[in-house]
Amino acid sequence: MKKYHIYLTYDERQEIVYALMDKRNDLIRTGHYTDAVDEIIDKVVNAKIKRVKVL
Repeated sequence: MKKYHIYLTYDERQEIVYALMDKRNDLIRTGHYTDAVDEIIDKVVNAKIKRVKVL
């Protein structure tokens, strides 16, 4: 399995978490499992923060 690295600003990271939470709420509302979305939210929230200089 290939690993990917993405570099996000604080605002981009926050938008991703909000979108995933909306998706999770939709799944709960319709009675579906949320395991996959929960795992992704956990990975995004607990990801290491690395400061990179942009040229």
